[in-house]
Amino acid sequence: MTTPDRTPVKVGLVTAASLVVANMIGTGIFTSVGFQVQYLNSPFALLVLWVVGGGMALCGALVYGELGAALPRSGGEYHLISEIYHPSLGFIVGWITVTLGFAGPIALAAIAFGDYTTAVFSDLSSTHLAAGIVVLCSAIHGTSITWGSWFQNLFTGLKVLLILVFVAMAVQADPSHTVSVLPDASGLTEIVSPGFAVSLVFVTYAYAGWNGAVYIVGEIRDPQRNMPRALVLGTVLVTLLYVLLTFVFLYTVPADNMAGQVEVGYLSGRVIFGDIGGQVMSIFIALLLVSTVSAMVYLGPRVTQAMGEDSRALRWLARTNGRGIPVNSLLFQAALALAFIYTSTFEQVLIYAGFTLTLSMMLTVAGVFVLRWRMPEVDRPYTTRGYPVTPIVFLALNAWILVYVFIDKPTESLVGLGVVGVGGLLYLASQ
Repeated sequence: MTTPDRTPVKVGLVTAASLVVANMIGTGIFTSVGFQVQYLNSPFALLVLWVVGGGMALCGALVYGELGAALPRSGGEYHLISEIYHPSLGFIVGWITVTLGFAGPIALAAIAFGDYTTAVFSDLSSTHLAAGIVVLCSAIHGTSITWGSWFQNLFTGLKVLLILVFVAMAVQADPSHTVSVLPDASGLTEIVSPGFAVSLVFVTYAYAGWNGAVYIVGEIRDPQRNMPRALVLGTVLVTLLYVLLTFVFLYTVPADNMAGQVEVGYLSGRVIFGDIGGQVMSIFIALLLVSTVSAMVYLGPRVTQAMGEDSRALRWLARTNGRGIPVNSLLFQAALALAFIYTSTFEQVLIYAGFTLTLSMMLTVAGVFVLRWRMPEVDRPYTTRGYPVTPIVFLALNAWILVYVFIDKPTESLVGLGVVGVGGLLYLASQ
């Protein structure tokens, strides 16, 4: 096992929290509301959906804070599950993280970047634009951790600023419809419906980056203190922004017009700023999706690097350059993301990733019980607030989601389970 002092360059709380925020705010909030209104009609239920998702993410962040502080090594779920359960299970989860936790979501963010850009510049190729942004971010983060951190902080700050300006301008808009977010009988009924559970898959995917800082524990200054703080601060900020954005979308665009649409931000921007303003908003959103791609490009290779350090067959993935950057892992991740971009649709990748990552995160959160039982002597600089209720709430809600998703999307769910099976075969082959 490597120590937290993996690289000579360390990042602070601001960059760690910035990675959490950037990893979360991206394709989910700007593109998934159009899919959610296909299942839910009540604006109240839709807002509650994002509040529930934020609460689930916060519960997970609190638990990950304890696990990451107790076992401070980069690698995310791969490292935690390997230590808590068994290396074979950790390898499978690591494979899930590499493919559907980072390569898939990188492709999703890049696809959304291409869609928003071509909404204005229709002559360009959305697919090639998506591939280009992956290559660009990989090149930046493959050059320097310091420059990559500055790039990340700048674009994340711009992203938050844009959202606040977007919300403020929406108050002055004159939409063609009226919307009420007050609770009513139909809204309360929808909260306990299968459609609410299925919609939570899109929401939990949008919040999936709440665990971002745990992947780079070995590169954070004072990780046992700053890593939990970055997780919680980033999650709370994003929850507030998501609820505000969802309200803006519902306030400015009729649900029928949003249904099944990826470019929801573009539609809302047209109502707020007019046709030209909507095009400007599309470009801004496309540019801010760069920070999402950038964050995942930075974080993902740390998982494959940790796997390479522990597996002789994958040792080539652990190689770093003189600046401590795992360049082979970076290139491997970029190749996977490009494969997703050129072979899958947006919604297919979203379901594959959402279902399988939920399984992975549930297993990790359940690990807090196992770790306290198996390793009571481990130093815990940070402990889960609200334990044991916090992890139980997270596990119960996610189990509810998985049941309904499997019923509603059996094909995509089985593909996700197939990825798990491939991970098991690769583990056997690597021994």
